[in-house]
Amino acid sequence: MHISGKTNNISYAHTNDGGADLRSNEDTIICAGSQTLVHTGVRLAIPAGYVGLVCPRSGLALKHNITVMNAPGVIDANYRGEVCVILRNMDEQAFEIHEGDRIAQIVFLPYAHMQFEPVNELDSTERGDKGFGSSGIN
Repeated sequence: MHISGKTNNISYAHTNDGGADLRSNEDTIICAGSQTLVHTGVRLAIPAGYVGLVCPRSGLALKHNITVMNAPGVIDANYRGEVCVILRNMDEQAFEIHEGDRIAQIVFLPYAHMQFEPVNELDSTERGDKGFGSSGIN
């Protein structure tokens, strides 16, 4: 995959990692209960047939209540702009981000385009229209 801009701001931490870390290209502070757009400086040419999904980092979520606001953020193969991340601070204290901090991860997956065919009704399944916790907690 071709990358440009801040090419050292995207990398895999380990050989078999599914997500590549995205690093901040700036110093910023996210106030408690707010969100901000964080620049990475990275531009990608994702191969056709693939999509990049920007996801939260589990350590930031667990330890600092920081998440990706629109998780997963979709980076399409035809997008050539900078990859930016909307980070949300759900904590009661401000959170500082420094240039070079790992702020999110991006996972690349193949996708399929579906043909949409209007029908009068859908085929029935055992589950039907049950959702939103209908299968219980345990």
